[in-house]
Amino acid sequence: MLYTMTRRTFLGTTTAPAFLRAQTRSRPNLLLIMTDQHRGDCLGVDGNRAIQTPNFDRIANEGVRFRCAYSSTPTCTPARAALLTGQSPWNHGMLGYGRVAEKYPVEMPQIMRDAGYYGLGIGKMHWYPQRNLHGFHRTILDEQAMQLTPDFRSDYLGWFNSMAPNLDFAATGLDWNGYEARPYALPEQLHPTNWTAQTAVNFIESYNRPEPFFLKVSFVRPHSPYDPAPRFWKMYESADLPKATVGSWAAKYAPRSDDGRSIWHGDLGAEAVRTARQGYYGSVSQIDDQLGRIFAALEKRGWYDETLILCTADHGDMTGDHNLWRKSYAYEPSARIPTLMRWPSGLVSARRGQVLDQTVELRDVLPTLAEAAGATVPASVDGKSMLALARGKTDGWRKWIDLEHDACYDPSNHWNALTDGRTKYIFHAPDASEQLFDLVRDPHELRDLTGDPAHTALLTQWRSRMVEHLRVRGEKWVKGGKLQARPERQLYSPNYPGKV
Repeated sequence: MLYTMTRRTFLGTTTAPAFLRAQTRSRPNLLLIMTDQHRGDCLGVDGNRAIQTPNFDRIANEGVRFRCAYSSTPTCTPARAALLTGQSPWNHGMLGYGRVAEKYPVEMPQIMRDAGYYGLGIGKMHWYPQRNLHGFHRTILDEQAMQLTPDFRSDYLGWFNSMAPNLDFAATGLDWNGYEARPYALPEQLHPTNWTAQTAVNFIESYNRPEPFFLKVSFVRPHSPYDPAPRFWKMYESADLPKATVGSWAAKYAPRSDDGRSIWHGDLGAEAVRTARQGYYGSVSQIDDQLGRIFAALEKRGWYDETLILCTADHGDMTGDHNLWRKSYAYEPSARIPTLMRWPSGLVSARRGQVLDQTVELRDVLPTLAEAAGATVPASVDGKSMLALARGKTDGWRKWIDLEHDACYDPSNHWNALTDGRTKYIFHAPDASEQLFDLVRDPHELRDLTGDPAHTALLTQWRSRMVEHLRVRGEKWVKGGKLQARPERQLYSPNYPGKV
Protein backbone atom coordinates (compact mmCIF):
# COMPACT_ATOMS: atom_id res chain seq x y z
CA MET A 1 0.00 0.00 0.00
CA LEU A 2 1.38 3.39 -0.99
CA TYR A 3 0.27 5.15 2.18
CA THR A 4 1.75 2.53 4.49
CA MET A 5 5.09 2.97 2.78
CA THR A 6 4.87 6.75 2.99
CA ARG A 7 3.92 6.76 6.65
CA ARG A 8 6.65 4.30 7.64
CA THR A 9 9.23 6.38 5.83
CA PHE A 10 7.89 9.50 7.53
CA LEU A 11 7.90 8.11 11.07
CA GLY A 12 10.59 5.49 10.74
CA THR A 13 8.39 2.93 12.51
CA THR A 14 4.81 1.71 12.60
CA THR A 15 4.63 2.34 16.35
CA ALA A 16 4.88 5.82 17.82
CA PRO A 17 8.17 6.23 19.73
CA ALA A 18 8.30 7.30 23.36
CA PHE A 19 8.73 10.99 22.57
CA LEU A 20 5.39 10.95 20.73
CA ARG A 21 3.32 9.70 23.66
CA ALA A 22 0.17 11.66 24.55
CA GLN A 23 0.82 14.96 26.29
CA THR A 24 -1.88 16.50 28.45
CA ARG A 25 -2.26 20.22 27.76
CA SER A 26 -4.14 22.91 29.61
CA ARG A 27 -5.91 24.04 26.43
CA PRO A 28 -7.56 21.86 23.80
CA ASN A 29 -6.19 21.08 20.39
CA LEU A 30 -8.39 22.53 17.65
CA LEU A 31 -9.41 20.46 14.62
CA LEU A 32 -11.39 22.29 11.94
CA ILE A 33 -12.70 19.93 9.26
CA MET A 34 -14.04 21.57 6.11
CA THR A 35 -15.72 19.95 3.14
CA ASP A 36 -16.31 21.70 -0.17
CA GLN A 37 -19.78 22.03 -1.67
CA HIS A 38 -21.44 19.83 0.97
CA ARG A 39 -25.24 20.06 1.24
CA GLY A 40 -26.63 20.37 4.74
CA ASP A 41 -29.05 17.49 4.16
CA CYS A 42 -26.32 15.04 3.15
CA LEU A 43 -25.73 13.65 6.62
CA GLY A 44 -27.38 10.68 8.28
CA VAL A 45 -28.08 12.74 11.41
CA ASP A 46 -29.91 15.32 9.28
CA GLY A 47 -32.54 12.70 8.53
CA ASN A 48 -31.16 11.50 5.20
CA ARG A 49 -31.85 7.76 5.21
CA ALA A 50 -29.91 7.05 2.02
CA ILE A 51 -26.50 8.47 2.91
CA GLN A 52 -23.95 6.70 5.12
CA THR A 53 -21.96 9.12 7.29
CA PRO A 54 -21.18 7.36 10.61
CA ASN A 55 -18.18 9.53 11.48
CA PHE A 56 -19.88 12.86 10.82
CA ASP A 57 -22.84 11.48 12.77
CA ARG A 58 -20.54 10.53 15.63
CA ILE A 59 -19.43 14.15 16.07
CA ALA A 60 -23.06 15.28 16.11
CA ASN A 61 -24.13 12.56 18.55
CA GLU A 62 -21.20 13.28 20.87
CA GLY A 63 -21.61 17.03 20.61
CA VAL A 64 -24.07 19.28 18.82
CA ARG A 65 -25.57 19.71 15.37
CA PHE A 66 -26.62 23.16 14.27
CA ARG A 67 -29.66 22.49 12.10
CA CYS A 68 -29.90 26.03 10.71
CA ALA A 69 -26.30 26.57 9.64
CA TYR A 70 -25.69 28.63 6.52
CA SER A 71 -23.05 30.01 4.21
CA SER A 72 -23.95 33.66 3.72
CA THR A 73 -22.27 33.97 0.31
CA PRO A 74 -22.45 30.40 -0.96
CA THR A 75 -19.50 30.08 -3.31
CA CYS A 76 -15.96 29.04 -2.44
CA THR A 77 -13.95 32.22 -2.00
CA PRO A 78 -16.40 34.56 -0.21
CA ALA A 79 -17.35 31.71 2.11
CA ARG A 80 -13.68 31.21 2.94
CA ALA A 81 -13.32 34.94 3.57
CA ALA A 82 -16.10 34.69 6.15
CA LEU A 83 -14.36 31.73 7.78
CA LEU A 84 -11.03 33.54 7.78
CA THR A 85 -12.29 36.86 9.21
CA GLY A 86 -15.39 36.05 11.24
CA GLN A 87 -17.22 38.81 9.38
CA SER A 88 -20.36 39.30 7.31
CA PRO A 89 -20.09 39.74 3.52
CA TRP A 90 -20.36 43.54 3.57
CA ASN A 91 -17.72 43.81 6.29
CA HIS A 92 -15.12 41.43 4.85
CA GLY A 93 -15.90 42.92 1.45
CA MET A 94 -16.65 39.94 -0.79
CA LEU A 95 -20.22 40.03 -2.10
CA GLY A 96 -19.64 37.29 -4.65
CA TYR A 97 -17.02 35.05 -6.20
CA GLY A 98 -13.75 36.97 -6.33
CA ARG A 99 -10.32 36.74 -4.76
CA VAL A 100 -9.83 36.42 -1.03
CA ALA A 101 -7.83 39.49 -0.02
CA GLU A 102 -4.12 39.04 0.64
CA LYS A 103 -4.40 40.46 4.16
CA TYR A 104 -7.25 41.25 6.56
CA PRO A 105 -6.96 43.14 9.86
CA VAL A 106 -8.26 40.03 11.65
CA GLU A 107 -7.46 36.48 10.48
CA MET A 108 -8.29 33.24 12.28
CA PRO A 109 -4.94 31.42 11.87
CA GLN A 110 -3.06 34.49 13.12
CA ILE A 111 -5.33 34.75 16.17
CA MET A 112 -4.59 31.11 16.99
CA ARG A 113 -0.88 31.66 16.44
CA ASP A 114 -0.88 34.71 18.72
CA ALA A 115 -2.69 32.60 21.34
CA GLY A 116 0.19 30.13 21.35
CA TYR A 117 -1.06 27.49 18.94
CA TYR A 118 0.90 25.77 16.20
CA GLY A 119 -1.18 26.13 13.01
CA LEU A 120 -1.24 23.86 9.97
CA GLY A 121 -3.66 24.02 7.04
CA ILE A 122 -4.06 20.91 4.88
CA GLY A 123 -5.93 20.66 1.59
CA LYS A 124 -7.86 23.41 -0.16
CA MET A 125 -7.44 26.96 1.16
CA HIS A 126 -8.46 28.77 -2.08
CA TRP A 127 -6.48 31.89 -1.16
CA TYR A 128 -4.43 34.24 -3.29
CA PRO A 129 -1.51 33.99 -3.57
CA GLN A 130 -1.97 30.30 -2.97
CA ARG A 131 1.03 30.11 -0.60
CA ASN A 132 -0.36 32.92 1.53
CA LEU A 133 -0.36 31.66 5.14
CA HIS A 134 -2.66 34.21 6.83
CA GLY A 135 -0.99 33.27 10.11
CA PHE A 136 -0.60 29.51 9.70
CA HIS A 137 2.89 28.22 10.35
CA ARG A 138 2.55 26.06 7.26
CA THR A 139 0.06 24.89 4.63
CA ILE A 140 0.19 21.64 2.65
CA LEU A 141 -2.07 22.26 -0.33
CA ASP A 142 -4.39 20.55 -2.75
CA GLU A 143 -5.84 23.27 -4.98
CA GLN A 144 -7.15 20.85 -7.61
CA ALA A 145 -5.85 22.02 -10.99
CA MET A 146 -5.74 25.70 -10.05
CA GLN A 147 -2.40 27.44 -10.60
CA LEU A 148 -3.07 31.12 -10.01
CA THR A 149 0.57 32.21 -10.21
CA PRO A 150 3.39 30.78 -12.36
CA ASP A 151 5.43 29.71 -9.35
CA PHE A 152 2.71 27.69 -7.60
CA ARG A 153 2.86 23.90 -7.42
CA SER A 154 0.21 21.87 -5.64
CA ASP A 155 1.60 19.66 -2.88
CA TYR A 156 -0.92 16.96 -3.73
CA LEU A 157 0.05 16.98 -7.40
CA GLY A 158 3.73 16.92 -6.48
CA TRP A 159 3.10 13.90 -4.27
CA PHE A 160 0.94 12.25 -6.95
CA ASN A 161 3.63 12.66 -9.59
CA SER A 162 6.25 11.16 -7.29
CA MET A 163 4.07 8.18 -6.38
CA ALA A 164 2.59 7.55 -9.83
CA PRO A 165 4.82 9.28 -12.42
CA ASN A 166 3.25 7.40 -15.33
CA LEU A 167 -0.38 8.14 -14.41
CA ASP A 168 -2.63 11.12 -15.13
CA PHE A 169 -4.24 12.55 -11.98
CA ALA A 170 -7.28 13.57 -14.10
CA ALA A 171 -7.66 10.13 -15.73
CA THR A 172 -11.29 9.79 -14.61
CA GLY A 173 -12.11 12.43 -17.23
CA LEU A 174 -14.66 14.55 -15.41
CA ASP A 175 -15.12 18.30 -15.43
CA TRP A 176 -14.19 20.30 -12.30
CA ASN A 177 -17.65 21.91 -12.29
CA GLY A 178 -19.61 19.29 -14.19
CA TYR A 179 -22.69 17.23 -13.37
CA GLU A 180 -21.43 13.91 -14.73
CA ALA A 181 -20.20 11.22 -12.33
CA ARG A 182 -18.28 7.96 -12.46
CA PRO A 183 -15.97 5.99 -10.15
CA TYR A 184 -12.38 7.11 -9.68
CA ALA A 185 -10.25 5.50 -12.40
CA LEU A 186 -7.03 5.17 -10.36
CA PRO A 187 -6.05 3.28 -7.20
CA GLU A 188 -7.99 4.63 -4.24
CA GLN A 189 -4.87 5.60 -2.30
CA LEU A 190 -4.11 8.19 -5.00
CA HIS A 191 -7.46 9.97 -4.55
CA PRO A 192 -7.17 13.53 -3.19
CA THR A 193 -9.64 12.72 -0.40
CA ASN A 194 -7.35 9.97 0.88
CA TRP A 195 -4.24 12.13 0.46
CA THR A 196 -5.77 14.92 2.54
CA ALA A 197 -6.70 12.55 5.35
CA GLN A 198 -3.37 10.75 5.24
CA THR A 199 -1.50 14.05 5.49
CA ALA A 200 -3.57 14.88 8.58
CA VAL A 201 -2.89 11.44 10.06
CA ASN A 202 0.85 11.89 9.43
CA PHE A 203 0.75 15.21 11.26
CA ILE A 204 -1.14 13.82 14.27
CA GLU A 205 1.03 10.72 14.54
CA SER A 206 4.28 12.71 14.48
CA TYR A 207 3.32 15.88 16.36
CA ASN A 208 5.65 16.46 19.31
CA ARG A 209 5.65 20.21 19.87
CA PRO A 210 4.79 21.45 23.39
CA GLU A 211 2.04 23.83 22.27
CA PRO A 212 -1.48 22.70 21.30
CA PHE A 213 -2.22 22.57 17.60
CA PHE A 214 -4.74 24.25 15.35
CA LEU A 215 -5.24 21.88 12.42
CA LYS A 216 -7.47 22.78 9.49
CA VAL A 217 -8.24 19.81 7.23
CA SER A 218 -9.99 21.05 4.09
CA PHE A 219 -11.20 18.44 1.59
CA VAL A 220 -11.72 19.32 -2.08
CA ARG A 221 -14.73 16.97 -2.32
CA PRO A 222 -17.68 16.42 -2.55
CA HIS A 223 -17.27 19.36 -4.98
CA SER A 224 -17.25 18.00 -8.51
CA PRO A 225 -15.79 16.05 -10.13
CA TYR A 226 -18.13 13.47 -8.60
CA ASP A 227 -15.52 10.71 -8.62
CA PRO A 228 -15.60 8.56 -5.49
CA ALA A 229 -13.44 5.48 -5.22
CA PRO A 230 -15.21 2.40 -6.69
CA ARG A 231 -16.25 0.96 -3.32
CA PHE A 232 -18.11 4.17 -2.47
CA TRP A 233 -19.64 4.35 -5.94
CA LYS A 234 -20.95 0.80 -5.48
CA MET A 235 -22.31 1.72 -2.05
CA TYR A 236 -25.07 3.72 -3.77
CA GLU A 237 -25.71 1.60 -6.87
CA SER A 238 -28.99 0.25 -5.48
CA ALA A 239 -29.69 2.95 -2.92
CA ASP A 240 -32.99 4.81 -2.92
CA LEU A 241 -31.48 8.23 -3.53
CA PRO A 242 -33.68 11.32 -3.22
CA LYS A 243 -35.06 12.58 -6.51
CA ALA A 244 -34.72 16.21 -7.53
CA THR A 245 -37.32 18.51 -6.00
CA VAL A 246 -38.58 21.19 -8.36
CA GLY A 247 -40.88 24.05 -7.38
CA SER A 248 -43.44 25.39 -9.84
CA TRP A 249 -41.51 28.67 -9.82
CA ALA A 250 -38.42 26.85 -11.19
CA ALA A 251 -39.82 26.02 -14.63
CA LYS A 252 -37.77 28.86 -16.14
CA TYR A 253 -34.62 26.91 -15.24
CA ALA A 254 -35.66 23.75 -17.10
CA PRO A 255 -33.95 24.66 -20.41
CA ARG A 256 -30.29 23.75 -20.45
CA SER A 257 -28.06 26.79 -19.91
CA ASP A 258 -25.41 25.80 -22.48
CA ASP A 259 -23.95 22.86 -24.35
CA GLY A 260 -21.06 22.15 -22.03
CA ARG A 261 -20.67 19.95 -18.99
CA SER A 262 -20.56 22.84 -16.50
CA ILE A 263 -24.15 24.01 -16.83
CA TRP A 264 -25.81 26.05 -14.11
CA HIS A 265 -29.40 25.18 -14.95
CA GLY A 266 -31.28 22.55 -16.90
CA ASP A 267 -33.69 19.65 -16.47
CA LEU A 268 -31.45 16.76 -17.49
CA GLY A 269 -33.90 14.03 -16.52
CA ALA A 270 -34.19 11.72 -13.53
CA GLU A 271 -31.38 9.36 -14.58
CA ALA A 272 -28.80 12.14 -14.93
CA VAL A 273 -29.78 13.47 -11.51
CA ARG A 274 -29.50 10.03 -9.96
CA THR A 275 -26.06 9.40 -11.48
CA ALA A 276 -24.80 12.77 -10.27
CA ARG A 277 -26.12 12.02 -6.79
CA GLN A 278 -24.59 8.56 -6.77
CA GLY A 279 -21.20 10.16 -7.34
CA TYR A 280 -21.93 12.98 -4.91
CA TYR A 281 -23.15 10.70 -2.11
CA GLY A 282 -20.19 8.40 -2.69
CA SER A 283 -17.84 11.37 -2.39
CA VAL A 284 -19.40 12.36 0.94
CA SER A 285 -19.09 8.80 2.26
CA GLN A 286 -15.48 8.57 1.15
CA ILE A 287 -14.68 11.71 3.15
CA ASP A 288 -16.57 10.26 6.10
CA ASP A 289 -14.54 7.06 5.87
CA GLN A 290 -11.32 9.05 5.94
CA LEU A 291 -12.52 11.07 8.95
CA GLY A 292 -12.60 7.76 10.80
CA ARG A 293 -8.87 7.41 10.18
CA ILE A 294 -8.20 10.93 11.49
CA PHE A 295 -10.25 10.28 14.63
CA ALA A 296 -8.46 6.96 15.16
CA ALA A 297 -5.11 8.76 14.98
CA LEU A 298 -6.29 11.20 17.66
CA GLU A 299 -7.48 8.32 19.83
CA LYS A 300 -4.16 6.52 19.46
CA ARG A 301 -2.35 9.59 20.79
CA GLY A 302 -4.90 10.00 23.60
CA TRP A 303 -6.06 13.30 22.12
CA TYR A 304 -9.57 12.61 20.88
CA ASP A 305 -11.09 13.93 24.10
CA GLU A 306 -8.53 16.73 24.31
CA THR A 307 -9.49 18.17 20.93
CA LEU A 308 -12.32 20.48 19.96
CA ILE A 309 -13.60 19.12 16.63
CA LEU A 310 -15.69 21.40 14.42
CA CYS A 311 -16.98 20.20 11.03
CA THR A 312 -18.43 22.58 8.46
CA ALA A 313 -18.47 23.34 4.70
CA ASP A 314 -18.05 26.38 2.49
CA HIS A 315 -21.47 25.96 0.80
CA GLY A 316 -23.80 23.33 -0.63
CA ASP A 317 -24.64 21.88 -4.05
CA MET A 318 -27.99 21.95 -5.88
CA THR A 319 -27.40 18.61 -7.71
CA GLY A 320 -30.46 19.23 -9.89
CA ASP A 321 -32.95 20.58 -7.36
CA HIS A 322 -35.15 23.27 -8.94
CA ASN A 323 -33.38 22.47 -12.24
CA LEU A 324 -30.26 24.14 -10.82
CA TRP A 325 -26.68 22.88 -10.57
CA ARG A 326 -23.57 23.86 -8.62
CA LYS A 327 -23.95 26.68 -6.05
CA SER A 328 -24.34 30.47 -5.54
CA TYR A 329 -28.11 30.35 -4.87
CA ALA A 330 -30.19 31.35 -1.85
CA TYR A 331 -32.01 28.01 -1.80
CA GLU A 332 -31.40 25.44 0.94
CA PRO A 333 -29.33 22.91 -1.07
CA SER A 334 -26.86 25.69 -1.93
CA ALA A 335 -26.86 27.84 1.22
CA ARG A 336 -27.47 25.43 4.12
CA ILE A 337 -24.38 23.55 5.28
CA PRO A 338 -23.44 20.88 7.82
CA THR A 339 -22.09 22.33 11.05
CA LEU A 340 -21.21 19.92 13.85
CA MET A 341 -19.09 20.35 16.97
CA ARG A 342 -17.69 18.04 19.63
CA TRP A 343 -15.92 19.50 22.66
CA PRO A 344 -13.47 17.98 25.15
CA SER A 345 -14.81 16.98 28.53
CA GLY A 346 -14.45 19.91 30.90
CA LEU A 347 -14.40 22.60 28.19
CA VAL A 348 -18.18 22.93 28.01
CA SER A 349 -20.78 21.89 30.54
CA ALA A 350 -23.48 20.87 28.10
CA ARG A 351 -25.62 17.93 27.06
CA ARG A 352 -24.16 15.93 24.19
CA GLY A 353 -26.26 15.00 21.18
CA GLN A 354 -28.09 18.34 20.99
CA VAL A 355 -29.77 19.64 17.84
CA LEU A 356 -30.04 23.42 17.94
CA ASP A 357 -32.25 25.64 15.77
CA GLN A 358 -30.51 29.01 16.15
CA THR A 359 -29.07 30.38 12.91
CA VAL A 360 -25.31 30.03 12.72
CA GLU A 361 -22.94 30.89 9.90
CA LEU A 362 -19.31 30.55 8.88
CA ARG A 363 -18.54 33.87 10.60
CA ASP A 364 -19.23 32.08 13.91
CA VAL A 365 -16.34 29.62 13.55
CA LEU A 366 -13.59 32.12 14.38
CA PRO A 367 -15.07 33.29 17.71
CA THR A 368 -15.90 29.68 18.63
CA LEU A 369 -12.33 28.49 18.17
CA ALA A 370 -10.97 31.66 19.75
CA GLU A 371 -13.02 31.08 22.90
CA ALA A 372 -11.80 27.49 23.12
CA ALA A 373 -8.22 28.74 22.71
CA GLY A 374 -8.60 31.41 25.36
CA ALA A 375 -7.99 34.13 22.78
CA THR A 376 -9.60 37.56 22.70
CA VAL A 377 -12.11 38.08 19.89
CA PRO A 378 -11.56 41.46 18.18
CA ALA A 379 -14.50 43.87 18.12
CA SER A 380 -14.57 43.82 14.30
CA VAL A 381 -15.71 40.18 14.31
CA ASP A 382 -19.42 39.84 13.51
CA GLY A 383 -19.76 36.20 14.51
CA LYS A 384 -20.43 34.76 17.95
CA SER A 385 -19.12 31.72 19.75
CA MET A 386 -21.28 28.66 19.19
CA LEU A 387 -20.02 27.30 22.51
CA ALA A 388 -22.50 29.68 24.14
CA LEU A 389 -25.37 27.97 22.30
CA ALA A 390 -24.08 24.56 23.33
CA ARG A 391 -24.22 25.76 26.94
CA GLY A 392 -27.83 26.85 26.45
CA LYS A 393 -27.12 30.58 26.47
CA THR A 394 -29.40 31.76 23.67
CA ASP A 395 -30.27 35.25 24.95
CA GLY A 396 -29.05 37.89 22.52
CA TRP A 397 -28.41 35.44 19.71
CA ARG A 398 -29.31 36.73 16.24
CA LYS A 399 -32.91 36.28 15.13
CA TRP A 400 -32.00 35.71 11.49
CA ILE A 401 -28.98 35.51 9.21
CA ASP A 402 -28.23 37.53 6.09
CA LEU A 403 -27.35 35.85 2.78
CA GLU A 404 -26.35 37.35 -0.57
CA HIS A 405 -24.51 36.80 -3.80
CA ASP A 406 -23.40 39.13 -6.55
CA ALA A 407 -24.19 38.05 -10.11
CA CYS A 408 -22.85 34.57 -10.82
CA TYR A 409 -23.08 32.49 -14.03
CA ASP A 410 -25.62 35.01 -15.40
CA PRO A 411 -26.76 38.56 -14.55
CA SER A 412 -30.13 37.17 -13.46
CA ASN A 413 -28.55 35.17 -10.60
CA HIS A 414 -27.99 38.09 -8.21
CA TRP A 415 -29.80 38.30 -4.87
CA ASN A 416 -30.04 39.11 -1.15
CA ALA A 417 -31.86 36.95 1.38
CA LEU A 418 -32.72 36.60 5.06
CA THR A 419 -33.73 33.50 7.00
CA ASP A 420 -34.32 32.37 10.56
CA GLY A 421 -34.43 28.72 9.52
CA ARG A 422 -38.23 28.77 9.53
CA THR A 423 -38.98 31.45 6.93
CA LYS A 424 -36.83 32.61 4.03
CA TYR A 425 -37.14 35.89 2.14
CA ILE A 426 -35.25 36.39 -1.14
CA PHE A 427 -34.87 39.69 -2.99
CA HIS A 428 -33.70 39.32 -6.59
CA ALA A 429 -31.57 42.37 -7.37
CA PRO A 430 -31.90 42.60 -11.20
CA ASP A 431 -35.68 43.19 -11.21
CA ALA A 432 -36.61 43.64 -7.50
CA SER A 433 -38.75 40.47 -7.55
CA GLU A 434 -39.21 38.54 -4.34
CA GLN A 435 -39.70 35.03 -3.02
CA LEU A 436 -40.98 33.86 0.36
CA PHE A 437 -40.82 30.30 1.67
CA ASP A 438 -42.17 28.56 4.75
CA LEU A 439 -39.29 26.22 5.58
CA VAL A 440 -41.26 24.40 8.28
CA ARG A 441 -44.20 23.32 6.11
CA ASP A 442 -42.24 23.44 2.85
CA PRO A 443 -38.59 22.52 3.58
CA HIS A 444 -37.88 21.92 -0.12
CA GLU A 445 -39.02 25.46 -1.08
CA LEU A 446 -41.58 24.20 -3.58
CA ARG A 447 -44.17 26.93 -3.01
CA ASP A 448 -43.38 30.62 -3.33
CA LEU A 449 -45.76 32.50 -0.99
CA THR A 450 -45.29 36.01 -2.36
CA GLY A 451 -48.55 35.86 -4.33
CA ASP A 452 -50.61 34.42 -1.46
CA PRO A 453 -52.80 37.09 0.25
CA ALA A 454 -52.70 35.03 3.46
CA HIS A 455 -48.98 35.77 3.73
CA THR A 456 -48.98 39.49 2.86
CA ALA A 457 -48.21 40.55 6.43
CA LEU A 458 -45.35 38.06 6.69
CA LEU A 459 -43.92 39.25 3.38
CA THR A 460 -44.10 42.86 4.56
CA GLN A 461 -42.34 41.98 7.80
CA TRP A 462 -39.41 40.28 6.07
CA ARG A 463 -39.16 42.97 3.40
CA SER A 464 -38.91 45.57 6.18
CA ARG A 465 -36.13 43.57 7.78
CA MET A 466 -34.25 43.56 4.49
CA VAL A 467 -34.71 47.32 4.18
CA GLU A 468 -33.15 47.83 7.60
CA HIS A 469 -30.35 45.40 6.83
CA LEU A 470 -29.38 47.09 3.54
CA ARG A 471 -30.09 50.72 4.45
CA VAL A 472 -26.54 51.28 5.71
CA ARG A 473 -25.22 50.58 2.20
CA GLY A 474 -26.75 53.71 0.71
CA GLU A 475 -29.38 54.76 -1.82
CA LYS A 476 -28.18 52.32 -4.45
CA TRP A 477 -29.59 49.66 -2.16
CA VAL A 478 -32.44 51.42 -0.30
CA LYS A 479 -34.07 54.69 -1.36
CA GLY A 480 -37.13 56.29 0.19
CA GLY A 481 -37.54 53.25 2.43
CA LYS A 482 -37.79 50.89 -0.54
CA LEU A 483 -35.47 48.20 -1.84
CA GLN A 484 -33.93 49.17 -5.15
CA ALA A 485 -33.41 47.03 -8.22
CA ARG A 486 -29.71 46.66 -8.95
CA PRO A 487 -29.14 45.29 -12.45
CA GLU A 488 -25.44 46.14 -12.29
CA ARG A 489 -22.85 44.09 -10.44
CA GLN A 490 -20.98 45.00 -7.24
CA LEU A 491 -18.51 42.23 -6.46
CA TYR A 492 -16.71 44.02 -3.59
CA SER A 493 -17.93 46.34 -0.85
CA PRO A 494 -15.95 49.44 0.20
CA ASN A 495 -14.62 47.37 3.13
CA TYR A 496 -12.65 44.98 0.93
CA PRO A 497 -8.98 45.43 1.92
CA GLY A 498 -7.39 45.38 -1.49
CA LYS A 499 -7.48 46.66 -5.04
CA VAL A 500 -10.78 46.15 -6.87
